[in-house]
Amino acid sequence: MTDHNQVKMTAMNYEKERPEAENPLKVEDLTLRDGHQSLFATRGRTEDMIPVAEMMDEVGFWAMEIWGGATFDTMHRFLNEDPWERIRTLKRYIKKTPFSMLLRGQNLVGYRNYADDVAKAFVERAVENGMDIFRTFDALNDYRNFETVVPVIKASGKHFQGCICYSLTEPRLGGEVYDLDYYVNKARDLESMGADSICVKDMAGLIAPYDAYVIVKALKAAVKAPVHLHSHFTSGMSAMSQLKAVEAGVDIVDTCMSPYAYRTSHPAIEPLVMTLLGTNRDTGFDIKHLAAINEKLEKEVMPKYKHLLDDSKMSIIDINVLLHQTPGGMLSNLVNQLKQMDALDKIDDVYRELPRVRKELGQIPLVTPTSQIVGIQTVNNVLFDTPEERYKMITDQVKDLCYGLYGKTAVPIDPEVQKKALKGYPRGEEPITCRPAEVLEPELEKAKAEIGDLAVDMDDLVLYALYPVTGKRFLKWKYGKEEPPAEVRPITLEQVKARETLIKKALAGELVEKPAKEAPPKSENARTFNVFIDGEYFEVGVDEVGESPVIRYIQQMPAQMPTMPAMPPPGPVSPPRSTPPPAPAPAPAAKPSAPEPLKAAEPPKAAAAGEGTPLKAPMPGMIVNYKKQVGDSVTEGETVVILEAMKMENALPAPVSGTIKSLNFQSGDSVAKNDVLCVIG
Repeated sequence: MTDHNQVKMTAMNYEKERPEAENPLKVEDLTLRDGHQSLFATRGRTEDMIPVAEMMDEVGFWAMEIWGGATFDTMHRFLNEDPWERIRTLKRYIKKTPFSMLLRGQNLVGYRNYADDVAKAFVERAVENGMDIFRTFDALNDYRNFETVVPVIKASGKHFQGCICYSLTEPRLGGEVYDLDYYVNKARDLESMGADSICVKDMAGLIAPYDAYVIVKALKAAVKAPVHLHSHFTSGMSAMSQLKAVEAGVDIVDTCMSPYAYRTSHPAIEPLVMTLLGTNRDTGFDIKHLAAINEKLEKEVMPKYKHLLDDSKMSIIDINVLLHQTPGGMLSNLVNQLKQMDALDKIDDVYRELPRVRKELGQIPLVTPTSQIVGIQTVNNVLFDTPEERYKMITDQVKDLCYGLYGKTAVPIDPEVQKKALKGYPRGEEPITCRPAEVLEPELEKAKAEIGDLAVDMDDLVLYALYPVTGKRFLKWKYGKEEPPAEVRPITLEQVKARETLIKKALAGELVEKPAKEAPPKSENARTFNVFIDGEYFEVGVDEVGESPVIRYIQQMPAQMPTMPAMPPPGPVSPPRSTPPPAPAPAPAAKPSAPEPLKAAEPPKAAAAGEGTPLKAPMPGMIVNYKKQVGDSVTEGETVVILEAMKMENALPAPVSGTIKSLNFQSGDSVAKNDVLCVIG
């Protein structure tokens, strides 16, 4: 039978009989984790996953990724949700399909390497709460950072998927460092550690179709474990790369339901299902069932998150990712940070500086947390460096990287940058070469003493150990010690519809509606005054009612107006000098109170500096903690406060020597650029 006739027969028999494929492609769905993390900042709520959970369980996915990555941070920080509860809740609805999570090796679900006791406890709790597959990666591909978590995964009888973070130094495979041998050797290392499957993790959508073919072919020949391809859609290549990987024999690929697909997310499942229909790699998925899930997502879920989607670009791809290699989520964070600092015009400078910083920091792959480390340091360089000095403001995480706390970089770090970063570094100025966690003291007992009874169980304690500042705040919300702010509460579809109605009115110029109220008749005693406000000229009619002058009308006059003298201090409006003043009227028995005028909301004001030298926030962020207290002496250059900006910590030094006169914020407070954090006198 010809290929054409085979396709024709497949189409005719699709509804009646669909033979099972010889080697069906396995698919992992990322909708409920990486999908919403990529498209709308990980803001997906558990309550919006439940409506489709049972339907998605029926699809036949190899696994569903529902947890890990940024979800743990975002849930407790921005959504007032217990991250552990999400696993337990979804497990009640999804009973057939294994659960998968993204584990950042010794980083767990944070942005630094945690001590071994915390790492072990975290994996144990994840297993106990219902996790089945641990997709484990290290941002530097340094598998020494797996040595603590992998034995716990294996001892629990769970699936250890080892990842190779995909990176390039050239537009295509084969440049410096990241050549074919690099990936083959990493895959063999993972298999020797007991990996149940091996994933090529292409977080920025860099893998080209023919490179995907070559790598999958090589890995299938080199290792026995199933090979999995994870590639974001950012550059527009991933759907083609998947198809070439399928031809090369890849075992598993990642997709999202179409409402959560494309842009910086992943290819959609539906086109892949139809592409492989009737072939020996047919997924076996029911396209009608997928369509029913999508309809529910489109109507009941996505409207709540539409306002978070980036609609500033017409294109759904970003080919520039092939130049700067920054994952889409990190790129949107950089843009947002520059906006908050009124420096969006510097974005091209950031693009130019980023490859340079990446190379100086060891040509590291750009994936959480290294994408944040390189990205935020790049922004700092662009905003604060001078022609005479680079790396003027170095984040604590860059210092940790230079010390070796994240592991071994692909190539050595620039020695001048490393020397500057480690000057005065608390752990020492000579970098380490051992496994990073070997120099970390146990953390759980200390965390337990700090949080006390606020942590009711081990899940609470681990949450606090990972995120001391925001974790403590969440536990106060959880147990009713503090009222959660309005911004962490969910919205309803009714609220969404009301918001859309408001937007339509605003676009139509109907947002401000005049009340239907007739003006009283104007008396013969009415007088006219000229009032000047902020350069605008108004004619005001005043009529005396009950012997008390009240404003009757205000009419804005044309823009042409005479040059005005400086406005006098606020006080009673006086009539023009040419008008004789009226005879004074007797005071009324009871003066009616005038309604309070509406005022525009004022932006938060920086705390007053008082007498002394202020230390101002160089960027918006969150106070982690103060290293000094009121009354403490401080020398110029000594760290006073730790400011977190975009998950990276900045140690802010004292601008002068003196005594701390005031601390204007507390741990966990959000601050704006130029807010006065403390005063030194």
